[in-house]
Amino acid sequence: MLYPLKFKPIYKDKIWGGNKLKTILNKDFGALPNCGESWELSGVEGDVSVVANGFLEGNTLSEIIEIYMSDLLGEKVYEKFGIEFPLLIKFIDANDVLSIQVHPDDKLAVERHHAFGKTEMWYIIQADEGAELISGFNKTINKEIYLKHLEDKTLKNILNVEKVKSGNVFFIPAGRVHAIGSGILLAEIQQTSDVTYRIYDWDRLDAQGNSRELHTELALGAINFEHCKNPRENYKANKNVSSNVVECEYFTTNIIELDKPLQKDYNNIDSFVIYMCLEGNVSICYNEKIETLKIGETILIPAELKELTLQPIKNAKVLEVYIK
Repeated sequence: MLYPLKFKPIYKDKIWGGNKLKTILNKDFGALPNCGESWELSGVEGDVSVVANGFLEGNTLSEIIEIYMSDLLGEKVYEKFGIEFPLLIKFIDANDVLSIQVHPDDKLAVERHHAFGKTEMWYIIQADEGAELISGFNKTINKEIYLKHLEDKTLKNILNVEKVKSGNVFFIPAGRVHAIGSGILLAEIQQTSDVTYRIYDWDRLDAQGNSRELHTELALGAINFEHCKNPRENYKANKNVSSNVVECEYFTTNIIELDKPLQKDYNNIDSFVIYMCLEGNVSICYNEKIETLKIGETILIPAELKELTLQPIKNAKVLEVYIK
């Protein structure tokens, strides 16, 4: 029978990255000078996750999906996606501001890239005082107004700029213009896609004095120019239960704040489950066995594993992700 699966993180050096993945989440990314991302669970071609524990250690995520199919993913998920894992799970450390960008929806991504679109969400783990991010337009505009602001480098004037703190959640559907600001550490759950249209990069130069490529024309066909009235998600987190923070066709995400053991029953969910540990340590008790999940770690619970207990070591906070 399958068991809770850990994977080797895939670290990404970024021009805007920092060191919070190490100092807060205890990640060992070696000698990377600016580690911006830890890909925790990925089926993206060229960056497929590798199992780090148990008898499947050394196998890729794609290989174990081929072998275990619906036992790993759930019948409905496997029927829809086959051996392509449908979600990409990351921790992101923005020491500097990211580019203003947008992602295509499924229809446009298939037409242009033979890929999935990219709807995503962010859970803010830690934010420096005054940290902010961008999510959507602060009024409805058109292409002409947008292009004028882009040319004048005043795009920020027509975008929602949100001050952030730990625990804030932002849902970013495909088509919404967005940017993570400096001083933010977050968890990102998204569709399996690495398609990004960079709109504006703050006139930044890399170490070689080069600016990064912009995708002005591609972005035009992807942007939703409507007013984004509520960029921040409102939710209430109760102790020792799964509290919903985001629900969409691509994923459901809950927050679980633990100070005592919690029994989980997934008999009504035809999906794998992902846990991302944001605070503390948790023992996952299943079939008279135990797997430990520490801060900064992510684990994949196979669909066939329907009952388990989450036992915090003192207090813990975990994101719970699955597909309905």
